[in-house]
Amino acid sequence: MKSFKKLSILNSLKIQPMFFANLYTSFRPHFSSRAALTTFLLLCCNQLTLAADSYPAAGGPITITPLVHSSVQLEYQDLVIQVDPWSISGLPSAKKADLILVTDSPGHHLDPDAIAQLRTPMTSIIIAANGEKQIPDGIVMANGETLKVAGVTIKAVAAYDIILGAPEHPKGDANGYVITLGEKKLFFGGVTECVDEVKALSGIDVAFVPLNIPRGRMTPAAAAECTKLLDPELVYTYHYDQEWARSIANPDFERSLLPGGLTVEQSLDAFEAELSGSGIEYKRPRWYPSAN
Repeated sequence: MKSFKKLSILNSLKIQPMFFANLYTSFRPHFSSRAALTTFLLLCCNQLTLAADSYPAAGGPITITPLVHSSVQLEYQDLVIQVDPWSISGLPSAKKADLILVTDSPGHHLDPDAIAQLRTPMTSIIIAANGEKQIPDGIVMANGETLKVAGVTIKAVAAYDIILGAPEHPKGDANGYVITLGEKKLFFGGVTECVDEVKALSGIDVAFVPLNIPRGRMTPAAAAECTKLLDPELVYTYHYDQEWARSIANPDFERSLLPGGLTVEQSLDAFEAELSGSGIEYKRPRWYPSAN
């Protein structure tokens, strides 16, 4: 069952949030923006644990590198795919892309700076309906549409809320994606609950499932139930520390506990416990630079 092989772990250093906050206070006067300072500190502290995994497929392995939050790099043969690239980490391990997939319009999904850094004149960029204004030359895929781009079969999957309320993710606005590489299907949920269109998917080999979406969406139990319905060989949870993402824009943002009084780390433990006995392998890379 353990089909994944760890290729490398670049950083194992864990720096506590208070230490990071003290660094922020010390260096703040020297930077023109909070975002620039935060990026500088992330790079200087070398906090991001960037690990690459190799998954067997027809024609050669698929190399999967989780980058940050919902940003993922895929490599297959000579092809490089970037999913939701976000430049907040400086993209130190990211390669120029043949294909870029964007699931939603907020900056931690659709980052024009990251796209500009990673695209070439030959890069194809797939976007959801809500991203057209920001990426005018992107290929807009509607929910349910299937295209073959850069030699890759891509299916756009509806990504939306079941539990209503702000922040809102209306149906038809954003996408998840199923891509096929070497006869293997990889699912990237984006920001969604376990909607009917997700439940209807079949033959998924690797799934990226969101967790801890605000307003109690995709709790550990709900995300695990959805994963069991998808029944992939392997699952990653991602996009699970929303407050870390918010703190990038506002370092003074105060964290709160998740539903049930859980910390982020405890929510990952709870997801793993809910998945126990399913036969699905759970990969748990460190997506975020500070200890949860």
